Amino acid sequence: MPDATAECSDRPHPFAAQKGRLALLTPSPRTRNTPPHRLRSAVTVAVLATSTALSGTAASASTARTSGPPDVDVAVEWYDVTADTIAAAGSSTQVTNSRTWAISWVSAARALRSGPRLRAFQDAALASAVRTSLVSLIPARAAELDAAFAATLARIPAGPSKDRGVAAGAEEATALLTERTDDGLDPASVNPPYPVPQAAPGVWQPTPPALGPALQAGTRFARPFLLSRVDRFRPGPPPELGSPEYRADLEEVRDYGAANSIARTQAQTDIAQFWLGSSLTIYNGVLRAALVQSRLPAPRKTELVALFHVALVDTQIATSDTKYTYVRWRPVTALRAADTGHPSIPSDPAWTPLHTTPSHPDYPSGHNTYAGAAEQVLTSLVGSHSREPFELTSPTAPGVTRTYTAWKVLTDENVDARVWSGIHTRSADQAGVRLGRQVASYALRHAARLFS
Repeated sequence: MPDATAECSDRPHPFAAQKGRLALLTPSPRTRNTPPHRLRSAVTVAVLATSTALSGTAASASTARTSGPPDVDVAVEWYDVTADTIAAAGSSTQVTNSRTWAISWVSAARALRSGPRLRAFQDAALASAVRTSLVSLIPARAAELDAAFAATLARIPAGPSKDRGVAAGAEEATALLTERTDDGLDPASVNPPYPVPQAAPGVWQPTPPALGPALQAGTRFARPFLLSRVDRFRPGPPPELGSPEYRADLEEVRDYGAANSIARTQAQTDIAQFWLGSSLTIYNGVLRAALVQSRLPAPRKTELVALFHVALVDTQIATSDTKYTYVRWRPVTALRAADTGHPSIPSDPAWTPLHTTPSHPDYPSGHNTYAGAAEQVLTSLVGSHSREPFELTSPTAPGVTRTYTAWKVLTDENVDARVWSGIHTRSADQAGVRLGRQVASYALRHAARLFS
C-alpha cells in the first residue's frame, strides 16, 4: 500500500491562513515560453473583436462606470455565472462538472497573474478566461455567457488594460483547454462498461432496486491536475468481514439506516435527507459563502476557487481508484446476504435502506472524500470558520435551510448522514474523509505548479 503518512507532513503551503484570511506567500511568475509582452494569437484577436462588439464604444463603457452603477465583485459575479451555466446545461457526471470549474478558474487565476494589478485588467481577464472556457465546454449556453460577458465589459472603462485583460483571459483559457484534452474526465471515460464481479462475501454486487451497472469505474484512469499518482494516498483495506469493527459497522447501518428504523430520530432523518444531494451542488453554496465574505483581492479569490475545484477533481480520481481496488459490497447487499460475514448478524432479505444505494462500491464514501477535501482547502486558505454564519440549501430537501459557521461541521454531518441513509458504513465514511484531506493537502502544497 502506498505510504500516505509521509505525504501529510506539515510542509509549507503556497498559501497561509492568517487571522482567518487567505494570504499569498510568494506569487510565482509565469514561466511559459510566451514572451512577456504576450504577442496576440489569432484566437486573442478574435476575442478582442468580440469583446468590442459586446461592450459597445469606449464612450458608452466609460459612461457606465462613471454614472454610478453598484460596484460589482467580478469574482462573485462569474462564480454565479459558472454555477448557473453548469446547473442549466452541464454534464451528467459530477467529476466532469468539477473539471469544468477547475479549467475555468485555473485559467482565470493564470491570467490575473500575467498582468498588472489594475482593476480594469483583472476584471476583464477573469471574465474573459471563465467565459472562454465555459463557451468551449458548454456551448449550449453561449448566448447566456455572451450576455454576461457583455454586462461585465460594459462596466470596465475602455483602454489598454481592458484590452490586455480580455486577451490574457482568452489566451490562458485556450492554452489550458488544449492542455487538458483527452484527460479521461468526459462522461464516456468516467463510466465505461464494468463487468459484475463474481458474487462472494464482501464483494460488490449491483444494488436494488435498479440493480444497475457500476458507475465511476473509469475515473481512476483519468489524468489528475496535480496528484502525481492516483494511488498515492490509497487507504488500507476496509475492516475484515469477521472483525468487531465490521460487526459494529453493519449493526449501526442496520439499526439506524433502515427505511423503517425506530432508532433513527427525525433530526437524523432530516440530516440524511439534506446531504443526499450532489456534493458539488451543495458545496457550491459553501464556497460561495467563503468567497462573498472574503476581503481578498480578485487574484486571491480566483485562486481559492481554482484550488478548491482542482483538489476536488483529484480527490474524485483517487476515490475511484480506492473503490475499484477493494470493490467492497454495500450494506444493503451485506445485510440481505445469507452470509453477512459475521455470525452475530443474521441476514434479512427484506432489509431496505432509507435512501437508494448509489451504484458503486462502499469503500470509501465519495460524499465524504469530497467533504474532507473541501474542509481541508477552506481551513488551509480561509481559516476554520466563515466570517459570519451562512445558509445552505439542498436539492434533496426543498424549502429547508441550514446555517453553519465551521467547515468541519459539514464534514461531521456528511459522515453521519451516509450511515443514517443506510448507504455507507461508518468505516467507509471515515476513510473517505481522510483520503479527501490528504489529496487536498497535497494539492495545496503543490499549488505553485498550477500557476507557473
